[in-house]
Amino acid sequence: MPEFRFTGRSPQGKQVKSEFEASSKKKAKQKVDKVAKAKNLTIESIDEKQTFQYKVKKNGKKTVKGEQEAYSKEELEKALRNLGYEVVSVNKKWFDFTGGVPSKEVVNFIRLSADLLKQKLSFDEILNLLHADTTNTKMKETIKEIQKDLKDGKEGSEVYGKHEDVFGEFAAYMLSVASKSGNMAQVFESTAKFMERDEQFKKNLRKALLMPAITLVATILVVLFYVGYIFPATAEMFVEMGINLDKQAPMTATTLDISYWLQDNWILITLSFVVPIGGFAYFVSTDYGRLWFDKNIIKIPVIGDIMHKTSIEIFSRVFFTLYSGSGQNIEVIRTAAEACRNKYMEQQIKQVALKGMIEDGAGLVESLEATGVFTQTAVSRFRLGAQSGALKENSKQLADYYEILTTTKMETVSDMISLFVNIVIMVALVAITVVSSEAAVIQPSQGGMAA
Repeated sequence: MPEFRFTGRSPQGKQVKSEFEASSKKKAKQKVDKVAKAKNLTIESIDEKQTFQYKVKKNGKKTVKGEQEAYSKEELEKALRNLGYEVVSVNKKWFDFTGGVPSKEVVNFIRLSADLLKQKLSFDEILNLLHADTTNTKMKETIKEIQKDLKDGKEGSEVYGKHEDVFGEFAAYMLSVASKSGNMAQVFESTAKFMERDEQFKKNLRKALLMPAITLVATILVVLFYVGYIFPATAEMFVEMGINLDKQAPMTATTLDISYWLQDNWILITLSFVVPIGGFAYFVSTDYGRLWFDKNIIKIPVIGDIMHKTSIEIFSRVFFTLYSGSGQNIEVIRTAAEACRNKYMEQQIKQVALKGMIEDGAGLVESLEATGVFTQTAVSRFRLGAQSGALKENSKQLADYYEILTTTKMETVSDMISLFVNIVIMVALVAITVVSSEAAVIQPSQGGMAA
């Protein structure tokens, strides 16, 4: 996250300086304005830390090149001179692109940390190893910052919170919890498991839906291109020869009519697909639209059922990780709800379950059942755990059960969708072949030949 420095002056004329972090210069200015107004300070400057490239010499030796972050060119030059260097040049680095961090890189970081923590290595040693081994520039810088902040004694929420763009909101929260928990290895292990399952689910979903959808759309576009552009060039020759296509080649005649209709109405046809899809995508991007979509997606047979049970699995896994076994654990339930990746389920858990527990003093199991978003299997497992005093263990068993179930079902669905797409492609190819074959055996009429 970018670093900024605020320089101001108090009403007594004393200079005030403070360094802080913000996601953008606009956010930094908003923070400074708020502090300045509260403490009656006059703002003199807001400087962003930038990367500079320098060339220096010392004691007549060869010129040394390097990079250093600083708030200004003059400040860096002064610091280098104070170290005894002769400054040759200092210039701002205009292109400081470090790239992003792939989700796989984040999963590897958390997984390796979990495994090494179980081997009793200190977290500082683990960060050293991971910093040395990672090849991603952004991830390397992130690890370095985490290590520095932890050595400075900063809180876990501050250390990991500023790296939400790398880890994601949930993982950043879990890592901050791990830093102050009594069992750091377990929290890292559960977070790694969650991240791995999340990645696997997305991969399976892409395999089951995205690639078949692309293949299906490509097949439809190829057929439309053939019917609308390639086929007429051949069929119109027969019309010019005076051949009665309705009698000799009815399929060719029908296909030619379809071709003319596509050519005449292609704008309307395109809009009839693009506008609804674009409108739906915009609707789903809104808060209300996302809530409506998540509420109804879990009602769809097969795919919806898999997504529903996957959300319950995630809820249960996070609940297992954070549940302390004492009290109502309101914050644990809230965090698990936010992690379950379904806005409707999250809303129901927060507004129905948590409200019932806080305001009405209802029990956990009764409150979760009242939401209407948990399956009977899930409710029965939570009830059994509450009655036996093994709620934490039962939530893990539920998560593991739904993991196996959804993985198996997703593989079956993926195979069925692939089969369906292959059948559609086969039908399209057969149709094109039959129509082309009919056109190939058309015999010119005598009148057509004479003409």
